[in-house]
Amino acid sequence: MKVAIVHYWLSGMRGGEFVLEQFSELFPNADIFTHVLSPEKISDKLLRHKISTSFIQKLPLAGRHYSKYLGFMPMALERFDLEGYDLVISSESGPAKGIIPPANAPHVCYCHSPMRYLWDRYGEYRQTLGPVGRTVFDVTAHRMRMWDVTSAARVDHFMANSSFVQSRIQKYYRRSAEVVHPPVALDRFVPATGPGEYYVFVSELVAYKRADIAVRAFANLDRKLLIVGDGPERGRLEAQATPNVEFLGRVSNQELSDIYRGARALVFPGLEDFGIVPLEAMASGRPVIAFGQGGARDTVVPGVTGMFFETQTAEALTEAVRRFETEVEETLDISQIVAHAQKFSPERFRHAFLTHLKRCEPELMGHYDIPVLKTGTVVGQPETATNILQPPKSARA
Repeated sequence: MKVAIVHYWLSGMRGGEFVLEQFSELFPNADIFTHVLSPEKISDKLLRHKISTSFIQKLPLAGRHYSKYLGFMPMALERFDLEGYDLVISSESGPAKGIIPPANAPHVCYCHSPMRYLWDRYGEYRQTLGPVGRTVFDVTAHRMRMWDVTSAARVDHFMANSSFVQSRIQKYYRRSAEVVHPPVALDRFVPATGPGEYYVFVSELVAYKRADIAVRAFANLDRKLLIVGDGPERGRLEAQATPNVEFLGRVSNQELSDIYRGARALVFPGLEDFGIVPLEAMASGRPVIAFGQGGARDTVVPGVTGMFFETQTAEALTEAVRRFETEVEETLDISQIVAHAQKFSPERFRHAFLTHLKRCEPELMGHYDIPVLKTGTVVGQPETATNILQPPKSARA
């Protein structure tokens, strides 16, 4: 079977690219199509595939400023020639699903998120632009929304990475989607053996991640907070921070693992489509104090792996940290936290994705075997792909 995988851009290795690696394992002979490729920034696993770029790659400064060419991306996608492929998988966060699939090839879209800057965060993103930028973006975004909805009709089967994204696919595209949670690189993290000493926030320092809530909350707490990450908001946040808040910048994978293990809990005040960071903390045996909306609703189990606060304010997070220490912390079990994180392993993602794909396209996928999980058992055919991500019965017992 000849498989084409369309990914928005390959400019680094983040959560979307880790998902792409899982697709490459399921379909090792697949060809990859993308707008822009920075080969020095992606994994050897992806570079083993034939990768074709759109004409965006040849535009000035596209390697760093590809987002400036958003208005050209629909045309670029539609110029990809996918004739002869038996299956097309699009990995959607930036424009990817808008390819024109062959008439007889099913098109499966794994949606990390409908483009936030076109839909529910349009106003928020627009406010970051100057007067000229707003005018240009208004025109571009208006046309992109029409194309985005139209191109959703080219998708045969949607899969969403969370219940939150599933609801947004229904809201903006009027399409149903199956939830298949993305994988976490669990083998990078070693579980803690005892209580931690500080709190930690891990993210790119951009406005919508709401690091400002964490900084202001800990100004009211006699507790140490480590901020891991960098970005355009760092200078403003450092100016607001009290001495108990320390900025570490970008760290290595090993350093991040060590930081998680030494933490008392992760604070997670942003509204995320899914959110890999809470699961990294859980894989390290650390609980999560999260804003109770968005993707965190799929990953944080109150009273088992952490707790929620329901208002996205510094005051609510301050109160949640105090409540965590007095009512929740001593009731949590490290082994249960780690066991929950195991539900989001790469093996389970591949199992869930392929199971749902076989259910949608039984004739095409009939000869593909469902991968066996590490436990040595195969999860039975579920009613929904989400159910596959429950732990095996032995773990639940």
